[in-house]
Amino acid sequence: MASISSSTTHKVGVKKTAKKTGILKSGPSSKIKAGAKSSTKGASSNGVSRRGSAPKLRPSELSHPTALESFLALTPEKQKDRTLNEFLPHCLGERATFHEGIAKPHTASTTQSRGRAAADLAMLVKHLGPICVLKQFGVLAIIENTLLPMGIGAVFGNGPGKGVHPGGGMRKIASAVSLASMDSENVAMGSSAGNSTADFPSTMSVGTNSIGTDTRRGKTTPPNAREGALLFLRALCELGLKSIEPYVVPILAAALDECGSSSSSVREAAGDASTAIVSIANPLAVPMLIIPVLFQALFSPEWRVKSTALERLVQVAALAPRETSKLLPKIIPTVTNQIWDTKPQVTKAANAALLAVCHTNDNPDVKPAIPAVVHAVSKPSDTYKAVEELMATTFVSTVDASTLSILCPILSRGLKEKNAIRKRSCCVVIENMSRLVDSPKAVAPFGPLLVPELKKVVENVQFEDIRDIALSALQALTRALGHADIETAMASIMRAEAERAEEEQRRIEEQLEEARKVEEEQRKKEEEERNQFREAMEAQRLLDKLALETEQEEKKQQLLKKEQQKKSTKSAAGKCQGCGLKKCKKTCLFYSGK
Repeated sequence: MASISSSTTHKVGVKKTAKKTGILKSGPSSKIKAGAKSSTKGASSNGVSRRGSAPKLRPSELSHPTALESFLALTPEKQKDRTLNEFLPHCLGERATFHEGIAKPHTASTTQSRGRAAADLAMLVKHLGPICVLKQFGVLAIIENTLLPMGIGAVFGNGPGKGVHPGGGMRKIASAVSLASMDSENVAMGSSAGNSTADFPSTMSVGTNSIGTDTRRGKTTPPNAREGALLFLRALCELGLKSIEPYVVPILAAALDECGSSSSSVREAAGDASTAIVSIANPLAVPMLIIPVLFQALFSPEWRVKSTALERLVQVAALAPRETSKLLPKIIPTVTNQIWDTKPQVTKAANAALLAVCHTNDNPDVKPAIPAVVHAVSKPSDTYKAVEELMATTFVSTVDASTLSILCPILSRGLKEKNAIRKRSCCVVIENMSRLVDSPKAVAPFGPLLVPELKKVVENVQFEDIRDIALSALQALTRALGHADIETAMASIMRAEAERAEEEQRRIEEQLEEARKVEEEQRKKEEEERNQFREAMEAQRLLDKLALETEQEEKKQQLLKKEQQKKSTKSAAGKCQGCGLKKCKKTCLFYSGK
């Protein structure tokens, strides 16, 4: 018989019964519900965002016509006072203590309340006019100061500086997107016309190191105020008024910069605001205002800013396909560099943006091969598959600069492959493409990309037929470039490359000179501080020496006084030290007889 002690353990089997969550019928409706649940799980497991477009902001206090009519019946001074002291503070997250009555306690500001206050302000803009509310009441200046406390030159924090918020990202195009220029329409139009797409950067930084919190990024305004300002911009865009566009489009840079905020609510409001701003922008504003801002946003060290800028580029491609197609020679190299970013979110957004902008090209011959070409950009091992797609293309339409910007990078990469057959395919495509180029100016930027590689194929490939095809392609490309022979084309390309190298060298020297000046200023400042510290220390030493001499002199005087008191018969109070009287008695030892 087994003994039972205190250390004996027992295992008890318990039947597990499934919890009844309800009766599931086997009808078609139950299958639909089950499928919906499974699809939702799949969407969440794959990381696909289930959040759709943000709902439209609804006003709170001015939602009823009676309240709006009573506000419009006020004098302009009272309207301004109520706008600046009631609606705008509520929009920026400041709540009045007894605004809802003395019986109700103070309520904290929430995203919902700030959104409603923003919608109330937008209602005032709709009925009083943007000039009255935004300019005369000064609402726009407060919004700009909230989002851009350091000015538009400090947006994106991608400058060469080493401070808390280096800035400098928007300085190149500040004349086109200057917030101060909105006071005059002529100034804004004049500054926009002075810019050209040739100033766009063609290389991107792929660094994804985050600057950190909003404080380290130089954001001194509270998050609630920045979120309220972004909600107000979105509410203005939701009005659908064309007169709103000149006031909100220049603040796109600030909305994109807030996408890198450490506050999730601010990031969400910034994304919605940037989407709304781009949606109401005029297509003519794309080349001069929107695209330069998106390009500078891609220099930001915050990966969320880059990802949002690429998403807005997709939106711009759908909004203004013709304007986007003309800018493809600048857009494609810029977006291609973001494909190799270390953040997968940026890489995914860059692939989607590259496909969207390439689809704006209206060449019907190239359109079927665009997906394969874009896929080959992100996956170089599939370059030959894209070249095969182009081999099956019959070029009939005129080839412009936007079409060349799509094809030339893939063809240049194909010419660098070791397989001679693949080089032959690239040469055939180049020859067919070069015969339909509309102007030498369109193909000139891509000459340095193709001519040297074609010449290497002509000189180095061992198969004669491939060399002949490469030579024919090189001659066709030379004629498209507007040159008489190959040597002239090579000399022109080498001259252009030399000029580009000199310009790059000049730019580097200017940067080094600027850095040297900054370093020299810093050295002078440090030297001045050291001199001031040295002078202060010397002055303090002299003061200490003077104080010590004064103290020693006082001690010496005190000693002399004590010695005199010892030799004197009178004390300090004038009394005799023998009898203690001011006039000594005759019996006192110190009696002098007077």
